[in-house]
Amino acid sequence: MDVTLMNFDLQKILSNLNIKADWIGLRYITQKSQTHNFRDGKPQYHGRVLTKGIMAEVLVNGQIGYCATNRLDCNSIEETVRNARQRAVDAHQWSLFTFDHTITRPPNQGRYSSCLQKPFSVFTVKDINDLLIQVCHSLKVSEQIVKTTALAKISDIEHYFVSTSGADIYQQFTTVSTDYGATAQDGNIIQKRTDNGMLARCYQGGAELLDPSTILNRSHLVGQEAIALLKAEECPNTTTNLVLAPDQMMLQIHESVGHPLELDRILGDERNYAGSSFVELKDFGNLAYGSNKMNITFDPTFEGELASYGFDDTGMKAKKEYLIKDGLLLRGLGSLESQARAKVPGVANARASSWNRPPIDRMANLNLESGDRSFEEIINNIEHGIYMQSNRSWSIDDYRNKFQFGCEYARLIENGTLTKTLRNPNYRGVTQHFWHNLIDVGDESTKEVFGTPICGKGEPNQMIRVGHASPVCVFNNIEVFSS
Repeated sequence: MDVTLMNFDLQKILSNLNIKADWIGLRYITQKSQTHNFRDGKPQYHGRVLTKGIMAEVLVNGQIGYCATNRLDCNSIEETVRNARQRAVDAHQWSLFTFDHTITRPPNQGRYSSCLQKPFSVFTVKDINDLLIQVCHSLKVSEQIVKTTALAKISDIEHYFVSTSGADIYQQFTTVSTDYGATAQDGNIIQKRTDNGMLARCYQGGAELLDPSTILNRSHLVGQEAIALLKAEECPNTTTNLVLAPDQMMLQIHESVGHPLELDRILGDERNYAGSSFVELKDFGNLAYGSNKMNITFDPTFEGELASYGFDDTGMKAKKEYLIKDGLLLRGLGSLESQARAKVPGVANARASSWNRPPIDRMANLNLESGDRSFEEIINNIEHGIYMQSNRSWSIDDYRNKFQFGCEYARLIENGTLTKTLRNPNYRGVTQHFWHNLIDVGDESTKEVFGTPICGKGEPNQMIRVGHASPVCVFNNIEVFSS
């Protein structure tokens, strides 16, 4: 299939380059986004963004140089490739590792597109704005709701990657991000409730993700729960069984599993900016990361999840892999480059956030596999505990070890029954100890999928989209407290 995304053919430009190198890759990325934001039913921001450009990667003498341009004529692209080549040549004098393009840049070919049940042509901008205004009205269930917010962002992203080794990969992504919230106040008590946490409902898909009936029902519940929190008791300070909803498991997996397993962190590349990890290279294949109920997979093939794709940005074909199986650490979140350096197994996760960034080790879809208990069975089995939903705050040290997380909403569990609503719930722990206290995992009926578009890492910074799916989980002997 011949893909021409501009007024010239990228493959033709690559073949016409008169530049001596061991390997050359060109990655064209274009992104079109529209964002609509309302507060109390009044418009706050409406905007469209279009960005496009080419990243050139050149390998010379085992070193890779990068250079990008948004000038999309043939001469500018060739100049960009020459600049990337010079950077690779210059890097040779500081070489720490020699790369082989036959290992780190596979010649794969293929196509990937997000699955859309309904095209966005069925929605006008007015339709989207009217829906967000209705969301604000639905959130305001009482005069004690003093602020409502509704946001929707729709993005269409295209990647086209070709290389001198034969790679030819086209990928198209359509993403929808929404965020709805209600702030309630009673005197000096102020509580905020959102739709599963800040920007948690982010997916790949089409207009089906903006179904008015579903969204208005959810937003009405958000408003009701914000009011309930005003009259709720404070979360007790105790050590107890902690039940985490999937929307909080998203944050738990992201911070205490995803980031610690990134191989570039473990190798020290991110230490200056985003921190390191308590995990060491010798731990892969040996470390009991958690209890035998802990099964974490890297799965960019999960349809509809925010970070699904067919190939990473080096051309490695994406597939589902177990990172942790029955509690044992098996492989890291490391690209072909990091795998070559670390000599441990990794995954297809070299990802760049835009045309002007090089690919680095990133999370994609990181999921906790389901167990065999329904939500009712889980709750019925707990004599005393607390059920927490929707992340509100997070803090974790730069080794991704000690953490303290806060949630928006909680319920007390007494004698196998959900009882009182609790406000300001928090919990803390140490990563391995916490995951070793995983005692129960919900079945597929308890599983939900969420995502975040704002995972930050790298110098210069890259904000990238990540997905997480998880069932309800139970951890015992966890310290919980009120803020």
